[in-house]
Amino acid sequence: MTAVPSVAPGLPVPPGSGWPEDPATPATPVAAEAAQVRALAAEAAAAGSLAELTARQSVCRACPRLVEWREQVAAVKRASSRTQQYWGRPVPGWGDDDARVLILGLAPAAHGGNRTGRIFTGDRSGDVLFASLYRCGLAALPTSTAAGDGQRLIGARMVAAVRCAPPANKPSVTERDTCAPWLAAEFALVVRSVRVIVCLGGFAWQAAWPMLRSAGFAVPRPRPKFGHGGEVTLAAPAGMGGQVLLLGCYHPSQQNTFTGRVTPAMLDEVFGRASRVAA
Repeated sequence: MTAVPSVAPGLPVPPGSGWPEDPATPATPVAAEAAQVRALAAEAAAAGSLAELTARQSVCRACPRLVEWREQVAAVKRASSRTQQYWGRPVPGWGDDDARVLILGLAPAAHGGNRTGRIFTGDRSGDVLFASLYRCGLAALPTSTAAGDGQRLIGARMVAAVRCAPPANKPSVTERDTCAPWLAAEFALVVRSVRVIVCLGGFAWQAAWPMLRSAGFAVPRPRPKFGHGGEVTLAAPAGMGGQVLLLGCYHPSQQNTFTGRVTPAMLDEVFGRASRVAA
């Protein structure tokens, strides 16, 4: 595992300071408001640069409440992680640049992705999720503990509808909409290879429709309801060819896994289906 840089207590990791898998540099432009998110996301998408887009995602400061919360969590920390440096920044998309499976979640966990800098990494939800991805051939390792741990996604990419950890895991509508251009731009850069989109939870399911519409997909009316194992097949826009399958999956949150609402077998069913369709 790669060592992380030493940072002043309570501060987010500065871009370009040596954190494993950090996509940004000190020169990466920072969005400070919604209009700048739209402009910086569109510019990176127009340039066809996924690397630049993820770099810009990772330094965004457009939502004051989310910035304050993610940095407060990074400063106070959890007791079991008090000796660790927290990432404390937005968590960018991660995985295969030519992904055939896109995995869409809600937002980073306060002591998971907000700590490690990688989505669904370093918490119990991620433990369950990556174990299933590994069993289904979509991840190289059964665990994802920290950036730089050797984990990689195989033909898959992982993104969040909101890139910062929100208080109580509940971003506001304004925060969701402010962050949406990052998601739309990322999808625009990978859409030609994507064959399956797995939505982890109802929030992700709802966030998928504007993302799809922005890429030129015809969104059905009324919108299909979210459900575990639910499927919607969408024809790709003209010139792209093929179809995209939208799959619903219960979120592997601790509440869902502890109560048995979602089990490893249920996750394997969804990701096994995604892997077979993508192949």
